[in-house]
Amino acid sequence: MRNVINALRVLEEVAIRQPAGVGELARGLGLPKSTVQRSLRTLYEAGWIRPAGGGLTRWQVTGKARQVGRRAEFGLRDAAMPVMEDLRQRTGETIHLMVPEGDAVVLIERLETDKPLRIVLPLGIRLPLHASANGKAVLAHLSRPVAELPAYTETTITDPDALRAELAAVHVRGYADNRGEWRSDIAAVAAAVLGPDGPVASLSVSTPASRMPDDRRVEYGKLVTLAARALSESLG
Repeated sequence: MRNVINALRVLEEVAIRQPAGVGELARGLGLPKSTVQRSLRTLYEAGWIRPAGGGLTRWQVTGKARQVGRRAEFGLRDAAMPVMEDLRQRTGETIHLMVPEGDAVVLIERLETDKPLRIVLPLGIRLPLHASANGKAVLAHLSRPVAELPAYTETTITDPDALRAELAAVHVRGYADNRGEWRSDIAAVAAAVLGPDGPVASLSVSTPASRMPDDRRVEYGKLVTLAARALSESLG
């Protein structure tokens, strides 16, 4: 069982760091190089990873790993759509479904507002964990720190202590918010969709900044928290 767990941990770390070498993976996981090397060989023989650039020193995930991930996303989308539609009906705003991937969250589904003034984000876009509502909702349930906190706007949180305080507040109220921290014209509230081992996704209500005053932010925050909880329960 320990060998299986180590192999899965190595696969996850390769996906985050790819292309990644043995030493880098061992340091990141806190495992001996010999253990990481055995796991890499097992994953390679099973078709989950392949050498990057033709050598056997750095590794990346294969299409097999991506196919499994896409099938999981489809299942998540199917479960999320009715919850997202109900949230859109209640708010009249754009609803986003994002999944954590490394040091970002990735947009995998959206339901748009019918209001003429809207902000459309393309599917597949990556948003930083520390500077987006979806990212902070996920980050609040992760134990690992963010290595870098670059500024995107004047309101981006770049101080580690301030970010820790913000994430503690997310835990208390149940949702994260974004006050123009990634783009100054966007406001959002988001809540994490939780599985047995932590966050698997996040749901958000996203609006132009002018349409989210503080009272509406609280209202939408409560709604998105209930929606994320319902999706978590439907996923088991």
